[in-house]
Amino acid sequence: MSIVNTNIDTQEPIRAEELIRGFDLYQEQSIKTIAYGDDMKLWYPALGLGEAGEVQNKVKKIFRDDGGILTEERKKAIVKEMGGNLWYLAALAHGMGMSLGEIALSNISELRGRVDRGTLQGDGDDR
Repeated sequence: MSIVNTNIDTQEPIRAEELIRGFDLYQEQSIKTIAYGDDMKLWYPALGLGEAGEVQNKVKKIFRDDGGILTEERKKAIVKEMGGNLWYLAALAHGMGMSLGEIALSNISELRGRVDRGTLQGDGDDR
Protein backbone atom coordinates (compact mmCIF):
# COMPACT_ATOMS: atom_id res chain seq x y z
CA MET A 1 0.00 0.00 0.00
CA SER A 2 1.51 3.31 -1.02
CA ILE A 3 1.79 6.18 1.41
CA VAL A 4 1.16 9.63 0.02
CA ASN A 5 1.83 12.82 1.97
CA THR A 6 -1.39 14.59 1.08
CA ASN A 7 -2.96 15.22 4.48
CA ILE A 8 -4.22 18.80 4.37
CA ASP A 9 -4.00 19.56 8.10
CA THR A 10 -0.73 17.88 8.98
CA GLN A 11 2.35 16.42 7.48
CA GLU A 12 1.12 12.96 8.49
CA PRO A 13 1.11 10.50 5.61
CA ILE A 14 -2.15 8.96 4.47
CA ARG A 15 -2.72 5.74 2.58
CA ALA A 16 -3.75 6.63 -0.94
CA GLU A 17 -5.46 3.29 -1.45
CA GLU A 18 -7.79 3.91 1.49
CA LEU A 19 -8.89 7.26 0.10
CA ILE A 20 -9.34 5.84 -3.38
CA ARG A 21 -11.20 2.72 -2.25
CA GLY A 22 -14.02 4.61 -0.52
CA PHE A 23 -14.78 6.67 -3.61
CA ASP A 24 -14.40 3.67 -5.89
CA LEU A 25 -16.80 1.58 -3.79
CA TYR A 26 -19.40 4.31 -4.17
CA GLN A 27 -18.75 4.52 -7.91
CA GLU A 28 -18.98 0.74 -8.36
CA GLN A 29 -22.39 0.67 -6.71
CA SER A 30 -23.83 3.87 -8.16
CA ILE A 31 -23.03 3.08 -11.80
CA LYS A 32 -25.20 -0.02 -11.53
CA THR A 33 -28.14 2.39 -11.69
CA ILE A 34 -27.15 4.05 -14.97
CA ALA A 35 -30.19 3.93 -17.25
CA TYR A 36 -28.87 5.56 -20.43
CA GLY A 37 -26.98 4.21 -23.41
CA ASP A 38 -23.26 4.30 -24.04
CA ASP A 39 -23.82 7.05 -26.60
CA MET A 40 -24.84 9.33 -23.72
CA LYS A 41 -22.04 8.41 -21.30
CA LEU A 42 -20.48 11.87 -21.34
CA TRP A 43 -23.14 14.42 -22.07
CA TYR A 44 -25.94 13.00 -19.91
CA PRO A 45 -24.05 13.03 -16.59
CA ALA A 46 -22.24 16.27 -17.50
CA LEU A 47 -25.57 18.02 -18.05
CA GLY A 48 -26.91 16.41 -14.89
CA LEU A 49 -24.32 18.32 -12.91
CA GLY A 50 -26.63 21.28 -13.35
CA GLU A 51 -28.21 19.77 -10.24
CA ALA A 52 -25.60 21.80 -8.34
CA GLY A 53 -28.03 24.67 -8.86
CA GLU A 54 -30.56 22.74 -6.76
CA VAL A 55 -28.07 22.70 -3.90
CA GLN A 56 -27.63 26.45 -4.29
CA ASN A 57 -31.38 27.02 -4.23
CA LYS A 58 -31.80 25.00 -1.06
CA VAL A 59 -28.99 26.93 0.65
CA LYS A 60 -30.48 30.22 -0.56
CA LYS A 61 -33.74 29.32 1.13
CA ILE A 62 -31.95 29.01 4.47
CA PHE A 63 -31.49 32.77 4.34
CA ARG A 64 -34.68 33.69 2.55
CA ASP A 65 -37.12 31.46 4.42
CA ASP A 66 -35.43 30.18 7.57
CA GLY A 67 -33.81 33.30 9.04
CA GLY A 68 -30.30 32.04 8.30
CA ILE A 69 -30.75 28.89 10.41
CA LEU A 70 -30.04 25.48 8.92
CA THR A 71 -33.02 23.37 9.94
CA GLU A 72 -32.96 19.58 9.96
CA GLU A 73 -35.54 19.55 7.19
CA ARG A 74 -33.45 21.88 5.03
CA LYS A 75 -30.29 19.89 5.78
CA LYS A 76 -31.97 16.67 4.61
CA ALA A 77 -33.06 18.37 1.39
CA ILE A 78 -29.54 19.69 0.74
CA VAL A 79 -27.96 16.31 1.46
CA LYS A 80 -30.36 14.65 -0.98
CA GLU A 81 -29.36 17.10 -3.73
CA MET A 82 -25.68 16.65 -2.91
CA GLY A 83 -26.14 12.90 -3.31
CA GLY A 84 -27.58 13.47 -6.77
CA ASN A 85 -24.55 15.53 -7.69
CA LEU A 86 -22.24 12.81 -6.41
CA TRP A 87 -24.07 10.29 -8.60
CA TYR A 88 -23.57 12.47 -11.69
CA LEU A 89 -19.85 12.93 -10.88
CA ALA A 90 -19.40 9.18 -10.48
CA ALA A 91 -21.29 8.51 -13.72
CA LEU A 92 -19.26 11.09 -15.64
CA ALA A 93 -16.00 9.69 -14.31
CA HIS A 94 -17.14 6.21 -15.35
CA GLY A 95 -18.11 7.46 -18.80
CA MET A 96 -14.61 8.88 -19.19
CA GLY A 97 -13.04 5.61 -18.03
CA MET A 98 -11.84 7.26 -14.83
CA SER A 99 -11.87 6.17 -11.22
CA LEU A 100 -13.66 8.59 -8.88
CA GLY A 101 -11.05 7.64 -6.28
CA GLU A 102 -8.16 8.66 -8.52
CA ILE A 103 -9.89 11.97 -9.22
CA ALA A 104 -10.32 12.55 -5.48
CA LEU A 105 -6.67 11.71 -4.79
CA SER A 106 -5.52 14.05 -7.54
CA ASN A 107 -7.63 16.84 -6.07
CA ILE A 108 -6.30 16.26 -2.54
CA SER A 109 -2.76 16.37 -3.90
CA GLU A 110 -3.56 19.64 -5.68
CA LEU A 111 -5.02 21.14 -2.50
CA ARG A 112 -2.00 19.99 -0.47
CA GLY A 113 0.24 21.76 -3.00
CA ARG A 114 -1.77 24.96 -2.63
CA VAL A 115 -1.41 24.77 1.14
CA ASP A 116 2.34 24.29 0.76
CA ARG A 117 2.60 27.23 -1.67
CA GLY A 118 0.23 29.45 0.33
CA THR A 119 -2.09 29.81 -2.68
CA LEU A 120 -5.42 28.57 -1.33
CA GLN A 121 -6.87 31.99 -2.04
CA GLY A 122 -6.69 33.74 -5.37
CA ASP A 123 -7.71 33.02 -8.92
CA GLY A 124 -6.73 30.47 -11.51
CA ASP A 125 -6.73 26.74 -11.86
CA ASP A 126 -2.94 26.43 -11.55
CA ARG A 127 -2.35 28.35 -8.33
